[in-house]
Amino acid sequence: MLKYLINLIFPKLCFGCNSLLLNNESILCSKCIHDMPFTLHHLLDNNDTTKKFYGIIPIEFGSSMLYFHQNGIVQNLIHNLKYKNQQQIGSFLGKLYSEDLKSVTKIKTMSEIIPVPLHKKRLEERGYNQVTTFCEALSNELKIPLNNSLLYRNYYSKTQTKKDKEARKEVSNALFDVHYTEKDHNKHFLLVDDVITSGATLEACARTLLKIPNTKVSIITIAYTIS
Repeated sequence: MLKYLINLIFPKLCFGCNSLLLNNESILCSKCIHDMPFTLHHLLDNNDTTKKFYGIIPIEFGSSMLYFHQNGIVQNLIHNLKYKNQQQIGSFLGKLYSEDLKSVTKIKTMSEIIPVPLHKKRLEERGYNQVTTFCEALSNELKIPLNNSLLYRNYYSKTQTKKDKEARKEVSNALFDVHYTEKDHNKHFLLVDDVITSGATLEACARTLLKIPNTKVSIITIAYTIS
């Protein structure tokens, strides 16, 4: 009875289209789940994500879960995850994507999951890293340890959303560093971010991780931006 009253006063809405969720629905309505623009990158070696890094940095595997379109389901999901503290979205997407990733052979060679970090000041302002729950779900489902402390940001920077590709690349290459010891050598790191646009931030993170002796890097994002 209490649950019914709570749902009546605070109805559960779909994070994709803002429609009322049915009792058996969570996070997304059935229509939005059906309409989700999955990339199927994990099935293709030569996909849009891996192409971002051809001739720039060596990556073992690259994949994005969804295509990001303006004013679409994915934009609504990312906005709620990143700015509205709806962290259950990350858990939902991570668990969902893990089912696809379990079929990828290279997943079994990955040593640790590394989220793209926020600067400590930004983390204090926002209160959370938007990729944490997505990474936690991947870690739990794929049985790959999550490492939140290896990679870090050197300094606070403003959002890069409106910067062009070259300007973003110039700024990003100085942003990151690693705290590592000999135990971090010879590992295959899975680098994870929410959205890939130019790829500059992920490139900078990957270059930083590759400073560790004999390491390999793979990349996964929740969404790939259609330009």
